[in-house]
Amino acid sequence: MISMTVWTLTAEQAAAAGCNRCQRGFTLIETMMMVAVLGVLVGIAMPLYQAHRDRVRSRMASQEVAAMAGVIQRFELDRRAFPASLDQVGLTGKLDPWGRPYVYYNVEANGRGGARKDRRLNPLNTDFDLYSLGPDGKTKPQVSQKDSLDDLIRASNGRFVGIAADF
Repeated sequence: MISMTVWTLTAEQAAAAGCNRCQRGFTLIETMMMVAVLGVLVGIAMPLYQAHRDRVRSRMASQEVAAMAGVIQRFELDRRAFPASLDQVGLTGKLDPWGRPYVYYNVEANGRGGARKDRRLNPLNTDFDLYSLGPDGKTKPQVSQKDSLDDLIRASNGRFVGIAADF
């Protein structure tokens, strides 16, 4: 015959054996609270991170527009005419930080009709327009319109390079 003996431990014996309640893992409620707090922190941090990335991309695009304008102006000094397209200065396929091609328009050769305009509908440049469509990829001829406010533009014949909303 098999006999069974049930052993019970006193609190002191359980503590000595390492079985006290403090050494167990997190409860479900504690884990859920931790996940909720992390979710709130991520919800706060992500928009700030995206805004930072957009500022960096805008700064990169402004620097690239300024550098490309320098190449175009050197071309004009050598040939006494602005290039018809970016192909002539070796900038074919140059993409902005958002993956879209830069837009070039020769105002001197093609006239002011297709040039970008300011609030008073005056052309931004008298020589050439060079710009990026910005984060949203949309643009309008007048830079003060909603779709153009985030464009990275060259204006005042190169004296301004930056976000259209700041012009």
